[in-house]
Amino acid sequence: MGEDVMQSLTPGQHVIKIVHEQLTELLGKQNEKLNISPKPPTVYMMAGLQGAGKTTFCAKLGQMLKGQGKKVLLVACDVYRPAAISQLKTVGKQAGVEVFEEGQGDPTKIAKNALKFAEKGAFDTIIVDTAGRLHINAELMNELVQIKKIVNPVEILLTVDAMTGQDAVNVAREFNNTLDITGVILTKLDGDTRGGAALSIRHVTGKPIKFAGVGEKLGDIEVFHPERIASRILGMGDVLTIIEKATAAVSEQEMKVLEKRMRENAFTLEDFLVQFDQVKKMGNLDDIMASLGNMTGGKMKSLGKLDESQMARNKAIIQSMTVKERRNPEILKASRKQRIANGSGTSIQEINALLKQFEQSKQMMKQLGSMGGKKGKGMRGMF
Repeated sequence: MGEDVMQSLTPGQHVIKIVHEQLTELLGKQNEKLNISPKPPTVYMMAGLQGAGKTTFCAKLGQMLKGQGKKVLLVACDVYRPAAISQLKTVGKQAGVEVFEEGQGDPTKIAKNALKFAEKGAFDTIIVDTAGRLHINAELMNELVQIKKIVNPVEILLTVDAMTGQDAVNVAREFNNTLDITGVILTKLDGDTRGGAALSIRHVTGKPIKFAGVGEKLGDIEVFHPERIASRILGMGDVLTIIEKATAAVSEQEMKVLEKRMRENAFTLEDFLVQFDQVKKMGNLDDIMASLGNMTGGKMKSLGKLDESQMARNKAIIQSMTVKERRNPEILKASRKQRIANGSGTSIQEINALLKQFEQSKQMMKQLGSMGGKKGKGMRGMF
């Protein structure tokens, strides 16, 4: 109530914008970085159920921290799951970090020995891969509590599978109640899941989501960005991106004037010159056109990449024309083009490319003009 609708947005778009802002607020506003111990080594304890991608994420995190100049040691305390130790050794080798393991012994003793090994080897970062289960039980939790007492981690990171939906919330609640986790890692966000569980996990535990797993490769680790997940939950990432860019770049009045000129086939190179400035404000043309393509079932095709230096040259070309030439580009013959090329410091080939792009834009508007109703009108205005 009481919100003023921005000139360049419809009321419906403004509602989406407000909901997106509130979801982002609920998800934590911004990413929270990993804590670092004031006295080395910094210990990160990884927890989670089997199948959530915990062991692989140990290596992903290790590789990322190694890239930041840390000397990382992975510790194999998952002694129950078949091949868990060999898996950690394999992914650790791929990540280029050392792995400490003592076979299928007592996890608490392995944790103690790992600390001694890390001290001797001057490791400043330790990532402990603890045991998972198919479901939560008292035996698992007791073991994790004992390991926590031994390694005194600066962070306890819970790995949850984003595809399990609300089940992930129950898992997070149980682990948090027992271990008092410090952060959450959401894996498998590269699939069809919207990531709605992130909202509930954050609300139930009150703990930040720090990373997201977006693929199976070791480099597929991303810092968690609340605003991106909010867009994903809404399922309207493309629309939100366009709304934000249009809000900053173009007013509703400007869109209406431009739409009217295009509809009347009065679009000239003078209008095209204005568009270069507006496109520059909105960012990469390919990204914008890809977003529009997604919204129209892929019917819209990109006009090609247009970098800033190319835009500057195109602006110089148009600014080197007379008013008559800008409004009637069909009169541009060889002698006129040579004069314009000399005046703008460009070539005739670049002038021809610009004119071709201008014609493509007019053709694009004809396609949009054939789209009936409010959707067609909105697309013309957005373009």
